[in-house]
Amino acid sequence: MNRCKTKHNPGLGPRLATLLVLALSHTALAEWVGDARPMMGTEVSVYLWSDDPEIGRQALEEVFNEASRIDHLMSTYKDESEISKINRDAADAPVVVSSELFRLIQRSLDISVLTRGAFDITYDSVGQHYDFRAHRRPDTATVEAERGLINYQLVKLDKAAGTISFDRAGVRINLGGIAKGYVVERGIDLLRQRGIENAIVTAGGDSRLLGDRRGRPWMVGIRDPREEGEVTISLPLADEAISTSGDYERYFDEDGIRYHHIIRPSTGAPAEGVHSATVIGPDAVMTDALSTSVFVMGVDDGLTLIGTLPDYESIVIDAAGRVFYSDGLMPPDTAAGE
Repeated sequence: MNRCKTKHNPGLGPRLATLLVLALSHTALAEWVGDARPMMGTEVSVYLWSDDPEIGRQALEEVFNEASRIDHLMSTYKDESEISKINRDAADAPVVVSSELFRLIQRSLDISVLTRGAFDITYDSVGQHYDFRAHRRPDTATVEAERGLINYQLVKLDKAAGTISFDRAGVRINLGGIAKGYVVERGIDLLRQRGIENAIVTAGGDSRLLGDRRGRPWMVGIRDPREEGEVTISLPLADEAISTSGDYERYFDEDGIRYHHIIRPSTGAPAEGVHSATVIGPDAVMTDALSTSVFVMGVDDGLTLIGTLPDYESIVIDAAGRVFYSDGLMPPDTAAGE
Protein backbone atom coordinates (compact mmCIF):
# COMPACT_ATOMS: atom_id res chain seq x y z
CA MET A 1 0.00 0.00 0.00
CA ASN A 2 1.33 3.37 -0.96
CA ARG A 3 1.33 5.96 1.75
CA CYS A 4 1.55 9.68 1.10
CA LYS A 5 4.38 11.37 2.92
CA THR A 6 4.05 14.97 3.96
CA LYS A 7 7.15 17.08 3.94
CA HIS A 8 7.51 19.19 7.06
CA ASN A 9 7.31 22.95 6.44
CA PRO A 10 8.34 25.00 9.45
CA GLY A 11 6.11 27.90 8.42
CA LEU A 12 2.97 25.85 7.77
CA GLY A 13 2.03 25.09 11.38
CA PRO A 14 1.76 28.70 12.65
CA ARG A 15 -0.11 29.77 9.51
CA LEU A 16 -2.66 26.99 9.92
CA ALA A 17 -3.00 27.79 13.60
CA THR A 18 -3.68 31.43 12.78
CA LEU A 19 -6.27 30.50 10.16
CA LEU A 20 -7.93 28.12 12.61
CA VAL A 21 -8.14 30.81 15.30
CA LEU A 22 -9.63 33.26 12.79
CA ALA A 23 -12.16 30.67 11.65
CA LEU A 24 -13.18 29.83 15.22
CA SER A 25 -13.44 33.52 16.08
CA HIS A 26 -15.61 34.10 13.02
CA THR A 27 -17.90 31.21 14.01
CA ALA A 28 -18.14 32.46 17.57
CA LEU A 29 -19.23 35.87 16.30
CA ALA A 30 -22.07 34.42 14.21
CA GLU A 31 -25.41 34.77 15.99
CA TRP A 32 -29.10 35.46 15.74
CA VAL A 33 -29.89 39.15 15.59
CA GLY A 34 -33.38 40.58 16.02
CA ASP A 35 -35.55 43.53 16.97
CA ALA A 36 -39.23 44.52 17.07
CA ARG A 37 -40.63 48.04 16.72
CA PRO A 38 -44.10 49.62 16.68
CA MET A 39 -44.82 50.57 13.08
CA MET A 40 -47.74 50.68 10.63
CA GLY A 41 -50.27 50.55 13.45
CA THR A 42 -48.86 47.20 14.57
CA GLU A 43 -45.45 45.69 15.39
CA VAL A 44 -42.81 44.92 12.79
CA SER A 45 -40.14 42.42 13.81
CA VAL A 46 -37.03 41.04 12.13
CA TYR A 47 -35.03 38.01 13.29
CA LEU A 48 -32.05 36.76 11.29
CA TRP A 49 -28.84 34.75 11.43
CA SER A 50 -25.69 36.57 10.45
CA ASP A 51 -22.07 35.43 10.36
CA ASP A 52 -21.20 38.99 11.31
CA PRO A 53 -23.52 40.53 13.95
CA GLU A 54 -22.67 44.06 12.82
CA ILE A 55 -23.72 43.25 9.26
CA GLY A 56 -26.82 41.64 10.75
CA ARG A 57 -27.69 44.81 12.65
CA GLN A 58 -27.20 46.87 9.51
CA ALA A 59 -29.57 44.51 7.70
CA LEU A 60 -32.14 44.98 10.48
CA GLU A 61 -32.01 48.75 10.06
CA GLU A 62 -32.40 48.44 6.32
CA VAL A 63 -35.59 46.40 6.73
CA PHE A 64 -37.05 48.81 9.30
CA ASN A 65 -36.16 51.77 7.08
CA GLU A 66 -37.92 50.09 4.18
CA ALA A 67 -41.03 49.45 6.31
CA SER A 68 -41.05 53.13 7.30
CA ARG A 69 -40.68 54.22 3.67
CA ILE A 70 -43.59 52.05 2.56
CA ASP A 71 -45.72 53.28 5.46
CA HIS A 72 -45.11 56.90 4.41
CA LEU A 73 -46.08 55.95 0.87
CA MET A 74 -49.26 54.02 1.66
CA SER A 75 -50.66 55.14 5.01
CA THR A 76 -54.10 56.77 4.95
CA TYR A 77 -53.23 58.30 8.34
CA LYS A 78 -50.49 60.47 6.82
CA ASP A 79 -51.79 63.49 4.89
CA GLU A 80 -48.64 63.68 2.79
CA SER A 81 -48.74 60.04 1.60
CA GLU A 82 -49.49 59.14 -2.00
CA ILE A 83 -52.57 57.22 -0.91
CA SER A 84 -53.94 60.30 0.86
CA LYS A 85 -53.36 62.40 -2.25
CA ILE A 86 -55.24 59.85 -4.35
CA ASN A 87 -58.14 59.83 -1.92
CA ARG A 88 -58.30 63.64 -1.92
CA ASP A 89 -58.02 64.26 -5.65
CA ALA A 90 -58.69 61.18 -7.79
CA ALA A 91 -62.45 61.83 -8.09
CA ASP A 92 -61.71 65.27 -9.57
CA ALA A 93 -58.84 64.43 -11.92
CA PRO A 94 -56.36 61.61 -12.62
CA VAL A 95 -53.53 61.55 -10.08
CA VAL A 96 -49.99 60.67 -11.15
CA VAL A 97 -48.47 58.13 -8.77
CA SER A 98 -45.17 56.32 -8.39
CA SER A 99 -44.69 53.14 -10.42
CA GLU A 100 -44.35 51.16 -7.18
CA LEU A 101 -47.74 52.24 -5.84
CA PHE A 102 -49.34 51.90 -9.28
CA ARG A 103 -48.19 48.27 -9.51
CA LEU A 104 -49.49 47.40 -6.04
CA ILE A 105 -52.87 48.98 -6.71
CA GLN A 106 -53.03 47.15 -10.05
CA ARG A 107 -52.27 43.91 -8.27
CA SER A 108 -54.95 44.66 -5.68
CA LEU A 109 -57.53 45.12 -8.42
CA ASP A 110 -56.42 41.87 -10.07
CA ILE A 111 -56.98 40.08 -6.75
CA SER A 112 -60.42 41.68 -6.54
CA VAL A 113 -61.25 40.01 -9.87
CA LEU A 114 -59.79 36.69 -8.66
CA THR A 115 -61.86 36.77 -5.46
CA ARG A 116 -65.02 38.08 -7.14
CA GLY A 117 -64.88 41.26 -5.07
CA ALA A 118 -64.25 39.69 -1.66
CA PHE A 119 -60.98 41.61 -1.60
CA ASP A 120 -61.65 45.26 -2.34
CA ILE A 121 -59.38 48.19 -1.48
CA THR A 122 -62.34 50.59 -1.71
CA TYR A 123 -63.71 49.16 1.55
CA ASP A 124 -62.38 52.32 3.20
CA SER A 125 -65.28 54.27 1.71
CA VAL A 126 -67.19 52.87 4.71
CA GLY A 127 -64.25 51.70 6.81
CA GLN A 128 -63.08 55.28 7.33
CA HIS A 129 -66.07 55.84 9.64
CA TYR A 130 -64.85 53.26 12.19
CA ASP A 131 -62.69 54.23 15.14
CA PHE A 132 -62.00 51.06 17.10
CA ARG A 133 -60.11 52.76 19.90
CA ALA A 134 -63.01 55.14 20.50
CA HIS A 135 -65.59 52.35 19.99
CA ARG A 136 -67.15 54.38 17.21
CA ARG A 137 -68.93 52.92 14.18
CA PRO A 138 -71.06 54.32 11.35
CA ASP A 139 -74.81 54.21 11.82
CA THR A 140 -77.05 52.21 9.50
CA ALA A 141 -77.95 55.25 7.39
CA THR A 142 -74.28 56.03 6.73
CA VAL A 143 -73.51 52.45 5.75
CA GLU A 144 -76.50 52.32 3.41
CA ALA A 145 -75.61 55.66 1.83
CA GLU A 146 -71.97 54.80 1.21
CA ARG A 147 -71.66 51.06 0.71
CA GLY A 148 -72.32 51.62 -3.00
CA LEU A 149 -68.93 53.33 -3.07
CA ILE A 150 -67.27 50.02 -2.19
CA ASN A 151 -66.62 48.80 -5.71
CA TYR A 152 -63.13 48.19 -7.08
CA GLN A 153 -64.46 48.83 -10.60
CA LEU A 154 -64.77 52.52 -9.69
CA VAL A 155 -60.95 52.71 -9.61
CA LYS A 156 -59.47 53.46 -13.04
CA LEU A 157 -55.81 53.00 -13.92
CA ASP A 158 -54.07 54.51 -16.92
CA LYS A 159 -50.84 52.59 -17.34
CA ALA A 160 -49.47 54.80 -20.11
CA ALA A 161 -49.96 57.97 -18.06
CA GLY A 162 -49.22 56.35 -14.69
CA THR A 163 -52.40 57.80 -13.20
CA ILE A 164 -55.27 56.68 -10.99
CA SER A 165 -58.76 58.15 -10.96
CA PHE A 166 -62.12 57.44 -9.32
CA ASP A 167 -65.42 57.28 -11.18
CA ARG A 168 -67.40 58.66 -8.23
CA ALA A 169 -66.85 61.21 -5.51
CA GLY A 170 -66.51 59.68 -2.05
CA VAL A 171 -64.55 56.61 -3.13
CA ARG A 172 -61.52 55.91 -0.92
CA ILE A 173 -58.87 53.22 -1.18
CA ASN A 174 -56.87 51.62 1.61
CA LEU A 175 -54.10 49.05 1.15
CA GLY A 176 -54.39 47.77 4.71
CA GLY A 177 -55.26 44.30 3.42
CA ILE A 178 -52.08 43.96 1.37
CA ALA A 179 -49.48 46.52 2.52
CA LYS A 180 -48.06 44.54 5.45
CA GLY A 181 -47.62 41.52 3.21
CA TYR A 182 -45.78 43.80 0.80
CA VAL A 183 -43.58 45.09 3.64
CA VAL A 184 -42.46 41.64 4.81
CA GLU A 185 -41.89 40.46 1.23
CA ARG A 186 -39.75 43.53 0.52
CA GLY A 187 -37.89 42.98 3.79
CA ILE A 188 -36.95 39.44 2.81
CA ASP A 189 -35.87 40.64 -0.65
CA LEU A 190 -33.48 43.11 0.98
CA LEU A 191 -32.06 40.47 3.33
CA ARG A 192 -31.57 38.06 0.46
CA GLN A 193 -29.66 40.73 -1.45
CA ARG A 194 -27.35 41.10 1.58
CA GLY A 195 -26.59 37.39 1.54
CA ILE A 196 -28.76 36.51 4.56
CA GLU A 197 -30.05 32.95 4.26
CA ASN A 198 -32.10 32.42 7.44
CA ALA A 199 -34.60 35.03 8.62
CA ILE A 200 -38.18 35.85 9.49
CA VAL A 201 -39.84 39.24 8.97
CA THR A 202 -43.24 39.83 10.58
CA ALA A 203 -45.72 42.71 10.44
CA GLY A 204 -48.87 42.13 12.45
CA GLY A 205 -50.45 38.91 11.19
CA ASP A 206 -48.11 38.57 8.20
CA SER A 207 -44.79 36.73 8.21
CA ARG A 208 -42.29 35.86 5.50
CA LEU A 209 -39.67 33.19 6.15
CA LEU A 210 -36.29 33.07 4.44
CA GLY A 211 -34.88 29.55 4.47
CA ASP A 212 -35.27 27.52 7.64
CA ARG A 213 -34.09 28.00 11.22
CA ARG A 214 -30.61 26.65 10.49
CA GLY A 215 -31.49 23.01 10.02
CA ARG A 216 -34.91 23.11 11.66
CA PRO A 217 -38.21 24.49 10.41
CA TRP A 218 -39.63 27.70 11.75
CA MET A 219 -42.54 26.98 14.09
CA VAL A 220 -45.26 29.52 13.35
CA GLY A 221 -48.29 29.64 15.62
CA ILE A 222 -51.88 30.48 14.74
CA ARG A 223 -53.34 32.18 17.79
CA ASP A 224 -56.53 31.22 19.50
CA PRO A 225 -59.02 33.84 18.28
CA ARG A 226 -60.64 34.14 21.70
CA GLU A 227 -57.73 33.50 24.09
CA GLU A 228 -55.03 36.13 23.80
CA GLY A 229 -51.56 34.67 24.08
CA GLU A 230 -52.74 31.12 23.37
CA VAL A 231 -51.78 29.20 20.22
CA THR A 232 -54.32 26.91 18.57
CA ILE A 233 -52.12 25.41 15.85
CA SER A 234 -48.35 25.39 15.28
CA LEU A 235 -47.03 24.89 11.76
CA PRO A 236 -43.48 23.85 10.78
CA LEU A 237 -42.54 26.02 7.79
CA ALA A 238 -39.53 27.00 5.72
CA ASP A 239 -39.17 29.53 2.89
CA GLU A 240 -42.88 30.37 2.95
CA ALA A 241 -45.19 33.26 3.69
CA ILE A 242 -48.05 32.98 6.17
CA SER A 243 -50.80 35.50 6.88
CA THR A 244 -53.69 35.44 9.32
CA SER A 245 -56.69 37.76 9.29
CA GLY A 246 -58.73 37.72 12.49
CA ASP A 247 -61.64 39.51 14.10
CA TYR A 248 -59.45 40.09 17.18
CA GLU A 249 -56.96 42.52 15.59
CA ARG A 250 -58.87 45.82 15.61
CA TYR A 251 -62.32 45.60 17.12
CA PHE A 252 -64.74 46.47 19.89
CA ASP A 253 -67.75 44.60 21.28
CA GLU A 254 -71.14 46.27 21.65
CA ASP A 255 -74.41 44.62 22.70
CA GLY A 256 -72.96 41.18 22.05
CA ILE A 257 -71.78 42.06 18.54
CA ARG A 258 -68.13 42.26 17.55
CA TYR A 259 -67.37 45.17 15.23
CA HIS A 260 -64.00 44.61 13.56
CA HIS A 261 -61.93 45.97 10.67
CA ILE A 262 -62.58 43.29 8.03
CA ILE A 263 -65.44 44.75 6.00
CA ARG A 264 -67.62 42.64 3.72
CA PRO A 265 -67.73 44.73 0.51
CA SER A 266 -71.26 43.66 -0.41
CA THR A 267 -72.77 44.92 2.86
CA GLY A 268 -70.33 47.53 4.18
CA ALA A 269 -70.50 45.76 7.56
CA PRO A 270 -67.90 43.59 9.35
CA ALA A 271 -67.81 40.07 7.89
CA GLU A 272 -69.42 37.35 10.02
CA GLY A 273 -69.09 33.60 10.31
CA VAL A 274 -65.30 33.34 10.72
CA HIS A 275 -62.97 34.15 13.61
CA SER A 276 -59.71 33.81 11.66
CA ALA A 277 -58.41 32.80 8.25
CA THR A 278 -54.80 31.79 7.63
CA VAL A 279 -53.16 31.38 4.22
CA ILE A 280 -49.74 29.86 3.51
CA GLY A 281 -47.88 30.26 0.22
CA PRO A 282 -44.77 31.54 -1.56
CA ASP A 283 -45.68 35.26 -1.69
CA ALA A 284 -46.65 37.38 1.32
CA VAL A 285 -48.47 39.93 -0.84
CA MET A 286 -50.83 37.17 -1.96
CA THR A 287 -51.16 35.47 1.43
CA ASP A 288 -52.05 38.82 3.01
CA ALA A 289 -54.77 39.58 0.46
CA LEU A 290 -56.03 35.99 0.36
CA SER A 291 -56.38 35.69 4.13
CA THR A 292 -58.67 38.72 4.05
CA SER A 293 -60.56 37.25 1.09
CA VAL A 294 -61.08 33.85 2.72
CA PHE A 295 -62.28 35.54 5.90
CA VAL A 296 -64.87 37.51 3.92
CA MET A 297 -65.93 34.60 1.72
CA GLY A 298 -66.39 32.17 4.60
CA VAL A 299 -65.34 28.55 5.04
CA ASP A 300 -66.88 26.91 1.97
CA ASP A 301 -66.31 29.58 -0.65
CA GLY A 302 -62.96 30.57 0.81
CA LEU A 303 -61.50 27.07 0.78
CA THR A 304 -62.96 26.49 -2.69
CA LEU A 305 -61.01 29.53 -3.89
CA ILE A 306 -57.80 28.28 -2.26
CA GLY A 307 -58.35 24.92 -3.95
CA THR A 308 -57.94 26.64 -7.33
CA LEU A 309 -54.52 28.06 -6.35
CA PRO A 310 -51.96 25.21 -6.39
CA ASP A 311 -49.27 27.01 -4.36
CA TYR A 312 -51.53 28.15 -1.51
CA GLU A 313 -53.18 26.46 1.48
CA SER A 314 -55.52 27.72 4.18
CA ILE A 315 -56.73 27.07 7.71
CA VAL A 316 -60.01 28.65 8.80
CA ILE A 317 -61.50 28.87 12.29
CA ASP A 318 -65.21 29.56 12.10
CA ALA A 319 -67.45 31.43 14.53
CA ALA A 320 -68.15 28.19 16.41
CA GLY A 321 -64.43 27.57 16.94
CA ARG A 322 -64.27 24.69 14.44
CA VAL A 323 -61.08 24.33 12.39
CA PHE A 324 -61.15 23.68 8.65
CA TYR A 325 -58.22 22.84 6.37
CA SER A 326 -57.76 23.22 2.62
CA ASP A 327 -57.27 19.97 0.72
CA GLY A 328 -53.49 20.21 0.60
CA LEU A 329 -53.15 20.33 4.39
CA MET A 330 -53.60 17.48 6.81
CA PRO A 331 -55.11 18.13 10.25
CA PRO A 332 -52.63 17.38 13.09
CA ASP A 333 -54.73 14.55 14.55
CA THR A 334 -54.93 12.83 11.14
CA ALA A 335 -51.18 13.14 10.67
CA ALA A 336 -50.55 11.70 14.11
CA GLY A 337 -52.68 8.66 13.38
CA GLU A 338 -50.63 7.58 10.39
